[in-house]
Amino acid sequence: MSQPFTPARTRGFLRATAAAVALSSVLLTTNCGAAGESGGDAKATAAVPAGFPVTVDNCGVRTTYDRPPSRVVTIHQHPAELMLALGLKDRMVGTAFPDSAVLPELKEDYEAVPELARKEPSFEKVLDAEPDFVYGGYGSAFAEKEGRSRTAFADAGIDTYLNREYCGKKNVTMEDTYDEVRTIGKIFGVADRADKLVTDLKSRVGRAAGKVEGEPDVPVFVYDSGDKAAFTAGGKSLGTELIRLAGGENVFADLDDVFGDVSWEQVIERRPEVIAVYDYAGAGSVEQKKRFLLSQPALADVPAVRNKRFVVLPLTATLVGIRSAYAVDDLARGLHPESFR
Repeated sequence: MSQPFTPARTRGFLRATAAAVALSSVLLTTNCGAAGESGGDAKATAAVPAGFPVTVDNCGVRTTYDRPPSRVVTIHQHPAELMLALGLKDRMVGTAFPDSAVLPELKEDYEAVPELARKEPSFEKVLDAEPDFVYGGYGSAFAEKEGRSRTAFADAGIDTYLNREYCGKKNVTMEDTYDEVRTIGKIFGVADRADKLVTDLKSRVGRAAGKVEGEPDVPVFVYDSGDKAAFTAGGKSLGTELIRLAGGENVFADLDDVFGDVSWEQVIERRPEVIAVYDYAGAGSVEQKKRFLLSQPALADVPAVRNKRFVVLPLTATLVGIRSAYAVDDLARGLHPESFR
């Protein structure tokens, strides 16, 4: 097969990094500390909400917060969007590594927060923002070899939190999304907002799932990237549950991992009727991916390719974050368009 592009990164690498972070992290007990005078002053004068101190266990790191963090840097897009959806823009002093276009309703707030880097920022760049809390989306946010380990941040008096998808748990579900929202709400003293957001997200999923209830499941192949082999979502990925909720079936649900490589012969044998294309920076554009799939003679008789049935999902919509609820609706409309007419 031709080689139209080479992905700049893969989910597998990030997940391997996450596992290494989880295994190498030590159990830390820290108080929510400030980095720099401006952060300290803000925390000294802020009113402490009821319910504090709060202790949270996250990926082997235990942190006790005497009060909510006041200066936050998010690394990767989905933590930033979750923070903004909880109305916490005023706590954010930096973002980094946008994956895709921001949700329209959050775009103005997102652009108001300084962007520290297009990829993961250096440890020094993060310190320059004087945060008291760093919230990472992928395990690579706290890559030890890059000098950004959670221990390094703790030694600098900065608390950290890693998205629960990268804590080493293999099977990821929508419940992880809801738990993530509630935990962040607890840390920031906005549990009521978190509960409301979870209710809204569940309602969004319920409406979409209700529209396709009783419809036959549509076979779906997730195409993340790859040419000689296909990098796809396995049975333990959140993507598999999103497909199920949307009235489909992941044709590689038997792949016992979150992501993995499969052969094109396997794709042909499983005859997907729809291809879900994951869209993110660094792995070729959606149009490149579609052209590649449509140009392969071996795939010509695959129903999804023959009928040009594609559903495009931003990568951020397939992760533990607020976008996953939106993805169920997008998938359901792509798999069962007649149910939405």
